[in-house]
Amino acid sequence: MKYCAFLRGVNVKGTNMKMAEVCQVFKDAGMKDVISILASGNIVFSSDKSADELKIILEKAMSEHFSYEAFLFIKSHEETESFWKGIPFEKNEDLHIYSFVGMPGVENILMEEFEKATQAENEKAEIVNDIFYWQVPKGNTLDSTFGKILGKKSLKDQMTSRNVNTFEKILKKF
Repeated sequence: MKYCAFLRGVNVKGTNMKMAEVCQVFKDAGMKDVISILASGNIVFSSDKSADELKIILEKAMSEHFSYEAFLFIKSHEETESFWKGIPFEKNEDLHIYSFVGMPGVENILMEEFEKATQAENEKAEIVNDIFYWQVPKGNTLDSTFGKILGKKSLKDQMTSRNVNTFEKILKKF
């Protein structure tokens, strides 16, 4: 079965992860057809194991190899496709749209945090099929109130985000 691993923390200080090295860790852990998408921690691969088994195997391999606490979210081709197909916002060159890959229920935590935060003009959030989407004006991603909340330690092992355009690139590699 084909999967995509969404890695959280590939830019963790001191890890210096190169995607070629990450791919080698996946291969050494028994994964097949391993390729990286962009330099942001998206790995497409094949395995006969379940997503739950793969999460354990790959987090352990990544943690040991890179000496950091790895967090991965493993999604099948169909699950990855749902992130692309569910985008609730119109594309606009002045706005970024992000989707959040994470643990079940994290979308509700994110919506709760978003609703408490101060929003910029045109900043929106919506949950579609248990997936949290966030639209934010370009240039405001890290400076927005919600963007700052995303860096909370309490959320780091629960989710990771990707610009929705990344999902299109990932799907082309399946």
